[in-house]
Amino acid sequence: MSKKPASRNPSADQLPVVVKAAGIGFTPTATLRANARKNIDKGAITESYKADKGTVIKLLNDALATEYVCVLRYMRHYFMASGMLADSVKAEFLEHAQQEQEHAHKIAERIVQLGGEPDLNPDTLTRRSHAEYQEGRDLRDMVKEDLIAERIAIDSYREMINYIGDRDTTTKRILESILAQEEEHADEFADLLNGWIGK
Repeated sequence: MSKKPASRNPSADQLPVVVKAAGIGFTPTATLRANARKNIDKGAITESYKADKGTVIKLLNDALATEYVCVLRYMRHYFMASGMLADSVKAEFLEHAQQEQEHAHKIAERIVQLGGEPDLNPDTLTRRSHAEYQEGRDLRDMVKEDLIAERIAIDSYREMINYIGDRDTTTKRILESILAQEEEHADEFADLLNGWIGK
């Protein structure tokens, strides 16, 4: 009669012992439950949140300003685009404006989750924005200015992600998803500029 080999997967009862023995250090369930009952007015922000909330909200409000300035610049470019290539480029401008608006919504929602208030004051948007509001002289110049703005956004988002690190994983994931789309925008505008014929 042979014995069954011991399972390598611990049962639920054994898990806390195995985790502690491995040095992983998960919080016991009873502690998680007790902590969840404390400060429930803080919503999603629990004791395990390690970032400086005020700094993260400030960074997010600056990113919010950047997104709205980009929406406005893209919409101007959409309406002002003219010339032989205008129709296809206008479609890019409109699509990017809509995507930047989606970024702004995600950022504003996260600011509120963190207990802050989205700063949408029109008087300070351009001062707080990392990107500039450049109108562009012609269609090619508009594309060039949008590429520059995307490159600014890429660097500023990357810096925010590096600063936040693993202290606020939700904000980090939001910023990483926005960064990926900003990189796509920059690639599209770089391709347009590289293939440009004439002025």
